[in-house]
Amino acid sequence: MANFQTRLVTVFGGSGFVGAQVVRSLARLGWRVRVAVRRPTLAYALQPLGDVGQIQIVRCDIRSRRSVEAALEGASAAVNLVGILHEGGGRRFADVHVEGARHVAEACAARDISTLVHVSAIGADPQAKSAYARTKGEGEAAVRAAVPSAVILRPSIVFGPGDGFLNRFAAMAGFAPALPLIGGGHTRFQPVYVADVAAAVARAVEDPQTAGRTFELGGPATYSFREILEYILRETNRTKLLLPVPFPVARALGDVAGLASIVGLTPPLTRDQAIQLESDNVVAEDAEGLEALGVIPTGMEAIAPAYLWRYRRGGQFAESPPLAFEAVRDAA
Repeated sequence: MANFQTRLVTVFGGSGFVGAQVVRSLARLGWRVRVAVRRPTLAYALQPLGDVGQIQIVRCDIRSRRSVEAALEGASAAVNLVGILHEGGGRRFADVHVEGARHVAEACAARDISTLVHVSAIGADPQAKSAYARTKGEGEAAVRAAVPSAVILRPSIVFGPGDGFLNRFAAMAGFAPALPLIGGGHTRFQPVYVADVAAAVARAVEDPQTAGRTFELGGPATYSFREILEYILRETNRTKLLLPVPFPVARALGDVAGLASIVGLTPPLTRDQAIQLESDNVVAEDAEGLEALGVIPTGMEAIAPAYLWRYRRGGQFAESPPLAFEAVRDAA
């Protein structure tokens, strides 16, 4: 292992679900890791992931150019993981996904830091209908303009202990009489394991051959939204109605639910998220993926049962359902 005192990487947004795994992976490779986050108190639990002094926590808001520049002082590489799933609390997609990404990239360019890994999302496109996907695409363009050697990673839905997708619907299945089948449940996803995403980030930081390339990260299988909900219900031993919700209705519901963000609450669905669900979230046929980074994709079925058990009807030690268990009932 290399002397971690000689290599410093700044990880913006390192305290989140994906960030913690990225910090762990980079620390294991011998990097000294500076974790730049808005709320340092949420990141102190990361320090035991490395040797004494290997992981440093600093306060940084990527909307502030000055704080970004300070966080990069002395670094030889950078990773930008910062993103928001919905607007609210004074945070806007354009401020975080575009201007924040530009601040990081331009600060790297000013310091001759050519190793920059920017984590975006599948579907990122400056012409997208969804504000989330559109600003992700604009952010990618800003990064490429400032640091042409930057590596862009676009993951699909990320799963793993603590995820906000499988856990969210598993919890909902515990109290809701029905689960929403947005758009009839036909939208397809390619869930990718959080540890695989972290391994991809670490490989992109380490391998100069990845410079300037874009990778789309997905797991070994694709699922429709319906199939994912059916899987969750099967794993939690629950029978629920799957209620079809047409996209126009979902957008209208998102307008109402999105009001929760005004008071700082996490809305169950926003209009923009409903729009995102109108497009599949899978790796493009001509895209480079995890395999190109030397990472073997991990299947959802190999990991998810280890944390979905907490939502199982009857508790942790309840008998697991057979594969043929009928977990859903369609609305008439």
